[in-house]
Amino acid sequence: MHVLKILLTLTATLVAAHAQDLRTVTEPAIPPSCATLGASLASRAGALDAASEKTRDTARIQAAIDSCAAGHAVVLRAESAHDAFLSGPLRLRQGVTLVVEAGAILFASRDPRDYDLKPGVCGTIDQSGHSCKALINGDHVGDAGVMGDGIIDGRGGEKIVGQDITWWELADKARAGGNQNNPRILILSHCDNFTLYRITLRNSPNFHVDYKSGNGFTVWGVKIYSPKRARNTDGIDPGNSTNVTITRSFIDAGDDNVAIKAGAGLPTTHMTISHNHFYSGHGMSIGSETNGGASAIRVTDLSMDGGDNAIRIKSNSTRGGLVHDVVYEDVCIRNVTNPILMDTHYSFKGPEQDKIPVYNDITLRNIRIMDGGKITLDGFDATHKLEMRFDNVSGGAPRDLKISGSHATLTMGPGPMNLPVSGEDVTVTGAQGAGSPNSCANKFVPFPGR
Repeated sequence: MHVLKILLTLTATLVAAHAQDLRTVTEPAIPPSCATLGASLASRAGALDAASEKTRDTARIQAAIDSCAAGHAVVLRAESAHDAFLSGPLRLRQGVTLVVEAGAILFASRDPRDYDLKPGVCGTIDQSGHSCKALINGDHVGDAGVMGDGIIDGRGGEKIVGQDITWWELADKARAGGNQNNPRILILSHCDNFTLYRITLRNSPNFHVDYKSGNGFTVWGVKIYSPKRARNTDGIDPGNSTNVTITRSFIDAGDDNVAIKAGAGLPTTHMTISHNHFYSGHGMSIGSETNGGASAIRVTDLSMDGGDNAIRIKSNSTRGGLVHDVVYEDVCIRNVTNPILMDTHYSFKGPEQDKIPVYNDITLRNIRIMDGGKITLDGFDATHKLEMRFDNVSGGAPRDLKISGSHATLTMGPGPMNLPVSGEDVTVTGAQGAGSPNSCANKFVPFPGR
């Protein structure tokens, strides 16, 4: 019995060491309601007509949130032929959850004046950007959440009130210079123990979820989608935070599916990205801000199907820093332009600065690229090398893969690896063992409900 107890203790210790979110994360539960609001608008083909645009629900939803006791939820419910709510920016409160029930849709206002942080700036292009409130805002709001089987629609593909241009078209216009001032669906700052559960987020004018400077963030069973060409419509961007889990979710985006941000500020560490499916998008990314450092990140059981990038770390000498102790495990990649992209010169326009990106202790284990694409392993220079381990990593036929490397120290094994990496200042060590590629059985699934 004593031996069994020791074995059980060792097993528990090993499991705890593997899970990089230090919390014990279980499936969330929707709290009891404090108020239930019935829809007064009706959507048609998933959209609102022009006649509904001035019928705002902002005040009554906000009043319900403000008067709700912590530990309870404000519920938005479809009633009879009415399934839609229309709102400008909402402010979450401590311990209060917003629930959008199945069959209900919360639409974002298209009026840029609703979102202004500076008078008249939201819905314009300037040099700074970031001059819009989000649809749903949380600041130092702990133990709160957004849940339910309904939909929150940012309406990024619809015209901005007073302009003959959509939010996404404004973002495209900003490519010529400046930054678009577009609202996000959720901006959460210093919101410890925040939960997103089962909700569908779609068509954000900018990022769908921006979570920063928090301790404890759970995303479980969430669906996010926007068109492939909708600029800057990231799925979920956690930054300067610890104890983050994103799990059992489906993300089809116009930019990063997940982008772990690590700018200067609080540590970016202890994150678990598990059991997810990604579609169009720019990948499972770390960066581009890494000057604050990122570590203790585990990505496991992930399918990536049809995106521009898959496994990506990106930064440059204007915003780079140390990224280490990162493991990608059990990842299946199909129809992706850049299956593996380690980029230390991302979007660089010079001159060089002193925030050097350094990526080391990066492990790829049990990874399969089903077809072709480009693999880039780019260390910064001979002093700041990329250090990676490849353990049972396989690609498609060599003729279908383009592989480039520079300033990299690569370790093989103990499993096999069939990517013939070479290049300037590339060193390959270690010994490959026997093994079979990840079967990727049942990994690729359609986006639910589409």
